[in-house]
Amino acid sequence: MTAALLDTLPYARFLNLQTQVNGDEITTVMPFADRLVGNPMLPALHGGATAALLEMTAIAQVSLLYPRLRLPRPINVTVAYLRSGRPINVYARARIAKAGRRVAHVEAEAWQEARGEPIASLTAHFLLDPETEET
Repeated sequence: MTAALLDTLPYARFLNLQTQVNGDEITTVMPFADRLVGNPMLPALHGGATAALLEMTAIAQVSLLYPRLRLPRPINVTVAYLRSGRPINVYARARIAKAGRRVAHVEAEAWQEARGEPIASLTAHFLLDPETEET
């Protein structure tokens, strides 16, 4: 379900995002490609690609644990860039810190070689659509 979810998002297909589901936890992989370099002088990954990876990982995690007819819609998203992303694969995981009937608070981290050394983190709130339409 989650892999199919990311396949429906054009930017996720552009980034070639791949998911690995282990129980109720998703790890998303963004394989390195030259088009993802934002600063060729370093070289460093583009911050927008890193932010998109984190946001889509969070959406996939919320969708896995709280399936709805519509995707969770972001209310606010904050990304902290902790270090430059090198030109290698990037991994991301999200954790739902709190979820109510309408809103989920999600935290996510992206790393490259060591999970304990994240390159970016995300804090976001997502609107959960009601499971059934109210009349």
